Amino acid sequence: MTARGSATRYARALFDVAVQEGVDLDVLQRDLSGFVSLVTGHETLSRALMSPAIPAAKKRAVVEALFARGGQVSPLLGKTVALLADRDRLTLLPELATAFERRLMDHRQVVRASLATAVEMPPERIAALKDGLAQATGRDVQLETRVDPGLVGGAVARIGSTVYDGSVTTQLEKLKRSLIESAQ
Repeated sequence: MTARGSATRYARALFDVAVQEGVDLDVLQRDLSGFVSLVTGHETLSRALMSPAIPAAKKRAVVEALFARGGQVSPLLGKTVALLADRDRLTLLPELATAFERRLMDHRQVVRASLATAVEMPPERIAALKDGLAQATGRDVQLETRVDPGLVGGAVARIGSTVYDGSVTTQLEKLKRSLIESAQ
């Protein structure tokens, strides 16, 4: 199984147990993200916890010391990270955090989308597009917007692997291909 698949399995198990035990999912997600940021943000710590040369028992001791110093952390998260340390699978932490967040968003019927426009759009127009995307997906939409002057005009919305392309650039490309095909 790939590392991503393993991380997804651990994330699913963590999520399911958290729901079953009534753990606050927002707190758990925040603690998990914080721990991953701590590990990945500290080069020496990251190398030590990810290195196959360091015994799993020492990694677990380091993890337990970090949780002891870090203050109140969900016991479920502590057990999960200790389990990963025991199995020498701490390299899965970043992907596990990502998979857990995806699972949480899916549970809450939330989807992330990005919107690229040629020019800055007024907030009411962005809200209308967000509502349209919410109707198209049947979920709440977290919309990230950016300006892309290369679009010339129009907009491109992405939700997962689905792209809604209403850009002038794409329309001009289609027209160009159509003219080339008809000339041949």
